[in-house]
Amino acid sequence: MAESTSASSVPLSAEPRADQRVTHEGREYTTIKEGLAYILVPPNAITEADPKKAGKYEEGVEEKPSVFYNPIQQFNRDLSVLAIRAFGEDALAQKQHKHDQQMERNKKRKERTAKRKLEQAEKEKGAEGGEDGAEEQNGRKRQRTDDTGAGITKEPTGSADAAGASKDESAMFDDSVTKDQDMLAADGAAKPATEEDASATNGAPKGPRFRILDALSATGLRALRYAQEIPFVTSVTGNDLSPAATDVMKLNIAHNKLEQKITSVTGNALAHMYLHVGQEGVGGPGARYDVIDLDPYGTAVPFLDAAVQAVTDGGLLCVTCTDAGVFASTGYLEKTYSQYGGLPLKGHHSHEGGLRLILHAVATAAAKYGITIEPLLSLSIDFYARVFVRVRKAPAEVKFLAGKTMIVYNCDSGCGAWTTQYLARNVQHEGKKGLYYKHSFAQGPSVPARCPHCDFKTHLAGPMWGGPMHNPAFIEKILSYLPGADKTTYGTTERIEGMLRTAYEELLPDTPSTQPELSSTTGATSTDTATPTDELKLIPRVPASDLDRHPFFFIPSDLARILRCQSPSEAAVKGALRGLGYRATRSHTKPGTVKTDAPWAVVWEVMREWVRQRAPIKEGAIRELMPGWGVWQKRRELVVAKAAAEAAAAAAEGEAKPAEEARPAGEAKSATTTPENGGRRRLPSQEPGTPLHELKVVFDEQLGRDARESKKLVRYQMNPRANWGPMVRAK
Repeated sequence: MAESTSASSVPLSAEPRADQRVTHEGREYTTIKEGLAYILVPPNAITEADPKKAGKYEEGVEEKPSVFYNPIQQFNRDLSVLAIRAFGEDALAQKQHKHDQQMERNKKRKERTAKRKLEQAEKEKGAEGGEDGAEEQNGRKRQRTDDTGAGITKEPTGSADAAGASKDESAMFDDSVTKDQDMLAADGAAKPATEEDASATNGAPKGPRFRILDALSATGLRALRYAQEIPFVTSVTGNDLSPAATDVMKLNIAHNKLEQKITSVTGNALAHMYLHVGQEGVGGPGARYDVIDLDPYGTAVPFLDAAVQAVTDGGLLCVTCTDAGVFASTGYLEKTYSQYGGLPLKGHHSHEGGLRLILHAVATAAAKYGITIEPLLSLSIDFYARVFVRVRKAPAEVKFLAGKTMIVYNCDSGCGAWTTQYLARNVQHEGKKGLYYKHSFAQGPSVPARCPHCDFKTHLAGPMWGGPMHNPAFIEKILSYLPGADKTTYGTTERIEGMLRTAYEELLPDTPSTQPELSSTTGATSTDTATPTDELKLIPRVPASDLDRHPFFFIPSDLARILRCQSPSEAAVKGALRGLGYRATRSHTKPGTVKTDAPWAVVWEVMREWVRQRAPIKEGAIRELMPGWGVWQKRRELVVAKAAAEAAAAAAEGEAKPAEEARPAGEAKSATTTPENGGRRRLPSQEPGTPLHELKVVFDEQLGRDARESKKLVRYQMNPRANWGPMVRAK
């Protein structure tokens, strides 16, 4: 049956199926299915689905592809659908909650108004019981008539308030549909995008609206999937600068029979978004989008200024940057600074540094308009970065940005250690009216010019985002969809689960388990903090003052290369750190990584103990002027011998040094229970202030293995074929 369908062509109005041939205006197209959407691809178009044509044109082919389909990014699109669904359910719940509250206030106002009118009527009726009372009442009425010039009884002010409140609530719920359609018509759209819009323009609002803009749509595949797979979406706008792309988009919309839900627009994405910027008294909040998706070929930075203004208050920005050679590489650091406002990191943690540069660019673009950002999910995927950011109009929270922006002193030419330095300080104080934050300058520099571990020169990176990169409740909400997700619709669910589980672990939960228990209702964890106003939110906000005090990660094999020794296993290193009372997990950006809250002094002490206990090195393997020389000179036997020599010299001089001064530099951080270290329990074998050379390092691989690891999560994707990447830019 499938063969006969694909062999014969069908008209554009036919029911779409995968691999069918469609004839329209004398041209044939092949149908490709992804999710619940179908797109039409010209036979000569080059797609990644054909490995022989990937990345090059066939000889004799005159038609070069104006658009193409890249199945490599199906993971991006699957994740985006689930992420927007998770965000949208939260946003609509908040809209409904505000609507219910406003309706309750309106009801109470009407009840108070009716009660006042009844009391007034009863009072006037009682006053008419006697002639004296009647004459006095008539006198008061004549006096009011003389004073005002008319005998009119004024309406209570509560009634006007209720009417105004109802009007405001209607605007929020109906979202100013008529005004939106006028703007869309001016931008190329001639009719309402949905049936709800059409009914709303006639005065019959259908409930909260949810509008999505696919700003750089190409074939419209994202717009098609959003309209088909997210049930509460009321309208989707697909915009592209290329008329050829929008022509194909219109064919795809018609083939999927979504003309009433998707509007295609030909135009500059910046112009389109600036047209929808809400301004008080001009555009209004109803003109903006609930979600804006930016997925360009290259960097999304040129679109950020318009996007942060065109998205509604509390809306979602989905940003993709495919120029990893700029934001995650030091080959073009001048280009990185001009694009993202910061310098990149050199080393194995460069991709996490790239994510933080992108978030920094979004945050600074929004801050100038009094808009604050909250990263919900930030991922380094294959050859690109994808971030989901919630934006809100909150000038008071923008003040925290300087204290959440950091520079990094990176020992990239030496041992690979780093130290962070925030540009400002956000310090909490207690005043007469309660707690408040004071924003002040930070002290610097936080480290000497040379690395304290290997004595090599350090280099600057940043400024970059120094706050959390994920919202745990948002991740859990997406994970809650996966058990019931249709594998034929979402073909990358296994990889989504593996990557999101790994991203959740980056938050360094107190428990070593990598499988957080999901809430059956809201998806919130026990560590989430919610204010009374957040009680109905599915995705509680991360406080604006929160910092990521443990950014980046290290790779044990790289540290072993510095010491010229056999590489320890990931489980052995994590087991040793956990045995000392620190938290240790992995990073989603690269396999074989260890992300921990242990300071670098402790990490290097663990590696020195690995050499002493398990993997001794050859004599002379580490020579002077090598990165490992300075690290190896701090090994225990030398530290103990040096301390004994100093004690003997002091005893000979009769000047015994205090115990604190006799301890070597780089002591282990106290592992007592404090708010800074997450409130975890200190192990009995580790006392506060224990010197590094007295730490009891045990390489317990069982402790280092993560719980439920036998589930075999797909945490890191391997390249499925040659020439696997973003392909060439469409012509």
